[in-house]
Amino acid sequence: MNNVIIQYNAGNIQSVLYALERLGVTATVTDNVEAIQKADKVIFPGVGEASTAMHYLKERGLDKVIVNLKQPVLGICLGMQLMCAYSAENDTTCLGIFEEEVKLFMPTDASTKVPQIGWNTIEDLKTNLFTGVSEESYAYFVHGYYAAIGKHTIATTNYVQPYSSALRKDNFYGVQFHPEKSAILGEQIIQNFLNL
Repeated sequence: MNNVIIQYNAGNIQSVLYALERLGVTATVTDNVEAIQKADKVIFPGVGEASTAMHYLKERGLDKVIVNLKQPVLGICLGMQLMCAYSAENDTTCLGIFEEEVKLFMPTDASTKVPQIGWNTIEDLKTNLFTGVSEESYAYFVHGYYAAIGKHTIATTNYVQPYSSALRKDNFYGVQFHPEKSAILGEQIIQNFLNL
């Protein structure tokens, strides 16, 4: 199987590679348009800031490439947020694959820290991305912005308020948490994606 991780100026690619290696799977890290288009599975990870990442994607024409992919695509963290319509982070128009908008957490009390860093549960699990995953399983999150709940929501998490911890539309999947840092749960989700 030909797996590709999209290379752009956003971190956590190495940890995704390690997670795949633990499953006995290899992947190519590239921003080459042809290589991305020919892949069997595409992973679109990211840690960073939305407007800078979108600028990089547009400079290389990757914004148009990603939205036209027909094979299974998995966005992780910032990758998922960039697949949404809009991010409030620096007023950024995103790829528009999902209609949901990305907003800044606005806690009502000082004890709730932003960004959310650490383990939290995922619930209301839908689609075969979550085959073998129990409701209220714990996943690892690091984020200050969240995707609102909408028609593409396939998992929810509650922090400040309920939000989309996973989205899906057609061949596009996105997870707000980091499966590559979520131990056995994360490995199951990555394996499920590879099995799609």
